[in-house]
Amino acid sequence: MYSAFKKQITKYTSITAIVLLAACNNKQSAPPPPPPPKVTVQEVTVTDAVYFDEYPATVTALNQVELRPQVSGFITGVHFADGARVRKGQLLYSIDQQLYAANYEQAVANLRVQEANLNKAQKDANRYHELDKNDAIAKQLVDNADAAVEVTKKQADAARANIQAVQTSVRYTKVFAPFDGVIGISAVKTGAAVTAGQTILNTVSTDGDLAVDINIEQKDIFRFSTLLNEKAKPADSTFTLAFGSDIYPYPGRIVLLDRAVNPQTGTLKARLSFPNKNSLLKAGMNGTIRIKNGSAAQAVVIPNKAVVEQLGEFFVYIPGDSNKVSQRKVTLGTVLGKNIIVKNGLQQGDKIVTEGVQNLREGVKVTIVTPGAAPEKK
Repeated sequence: MYSAFKKQITKYTSITAIVLLAACNNKQSAPPPPPPPKVTVQEVTVTDAVYFDEYPATVTALNQVELRPQVSGFITGVHFADGARVRKGQLLYSIDQQLYAANYEQAVANLRVQEANLNKAQKDANRYHELDKNDAIAKQLVDNADAAVEVTKKQADAARANIQAVQTSVRYTKVFAPFDGVIGISAVKTGAAVTAGQTILNTVSTDGDLAVDINIEQKDIFRFSTLLNEKAKPADSTFTLAFGSDIYPYPGRIVLLDRAVNPQTGTLKARLSFPNKNSLLKAGMNGTIRIKNGSAAQAVVIPNKAVVEQLGEFFVYIPGDSNKVSQRKVTLGTVLGKNIIVKNGLQQGDKIVTEGVQNLREGVKVTIVTPGAAPEKK
């Protein structure tokens, strides 16, 4: 019995020794802790911040009209080339006028009948008045003759008015350009049926100076009112039109502010005017209006890459004692290329981490390297 107990003790001792030996080997083979991440630190400075406010913009013609027929019928002629320049009063479309011409002839004939009736009624009335002087006719017949004259006069007036209405319809069978401008692609061809006041024939718009509309917030109304009252020359304007990375080469000027704020959006429409040299602008284009800030202002400006975002809030890392970094919340302003304005959270003289922030968290110890040295990356 003692011998068996001794063997069991020996077995447990051997197992313990093996476990301890394995633990020692693991401890010896564990890798050393990683070195502190390398970062670059920059001192915060205050500088003149020159930047641009940007507004979504839509290009529109200063004068634009949809052409609609004022009489119904069939198109008998299209007298222009699509996209051509047109002059005020130029004939654009012809509508079949046979029916309206026939109506005009009928109206003229009716007027002649009414004028003949008036002439007869007037002669009858004159004869009755001569007989009445000699008491040779009943007074009632004289009154009836005078009434007949008045009725035929009204009928003749109505006939003349009808002629004017029919003449107008005849004139409306021809559609003319309302002003100098550019006409679009025709929506109808010869032979197409059109309905008065409904069918859109085409659109004519001016292509000299074009308007650019933007919506501004209420807080910007005073600033824009000041720009409007300055009556700045285009060369001195602060308004620039951009299409993506392409900048329209000619500056614009503000020409008007809408009469009232839109109660649904809380914004006010502002209209700018841009010269359309070489027809580079087309109505309907969408772009961005860039407006230079009124004057350079002293502001804290830091690199964009120094800012980290967490749950919709923005932070920078500040190196502290023993080179341990801590987060500081900041309020950001306008982006200036690769930099950004900081409204709150930093002041001149503060030091922030500008490179290597992707490896950091609160309380991490760092190794500060000189600017230009590559920070350590995970």
